[in-house]
Amino acid sequence: MRQASVERNTNETRISASVDLDGTGVYEIATGIGFLDHMLEQLSRHSLIDITLKAEGDLHIDSHHTTEDSGIVLGQAVAKALGERTGIRRFGSALSPMDETLTRVTLDASNRPYLVWKVNLRRDKLGEMDNELFKEWFQAFAQHAGLTLHVENLYGENTHHIVESCYKGLARALRQAIEIDPRKADAVPSTKGSL
Repeated sequence: MRQASVERNTNETRISASVDLDGTGVYEIATGIGFLDHMLEQLSRHSLIDITLKAEGDLHIDSHHTTEDSGIVLGQAVAKALGERTGIRRFGSALSPMDETLTRVTLDASNRPYLVWKVNLRRDKLGEMDNELFKEWFQAFAQHAGLTLHVENLYGENTHHIVESCYKGLARALRQAIEIDPRKADAVPSTKGSL
């Protein structure tokens, strides 16, 4: 059973997350930030990871701590559920179109965190959310899930479409990478023998 739950409580946020990597894309998300909820719902639906995430944060200041810490906790839950990463395909990639927008997401579930973020957003905000926070979320998630993650918006104009294509691309690439490879279900996908 590739399931895990994580809680993180600080002076800035209180967050709990549970994941089932072999789910059906069922979600229950409540961060207090409408657009972030919408993106995490997309992540769950298109990765087929069941996600429950509840966050209470210092939104009276801004959305930064809640956004970043949600990425941390969700990443930790995914890493915990992956365990030794035995049997996973490890690599995943997706081209994610949304109307006029196309984004490429490629990842290696290598347990060597790194983010390449080549996404330029034209507006400052989506809803109540500062657009600079999307990179912060992806950085936190990659770091704590143990992903080498490359996100590149190839083209697009509408900021909503660009951001949503990033999350949907992550979902599809992650779905590929964490899927169990039936030809090597008992082996860690590395010549080193561990990830």
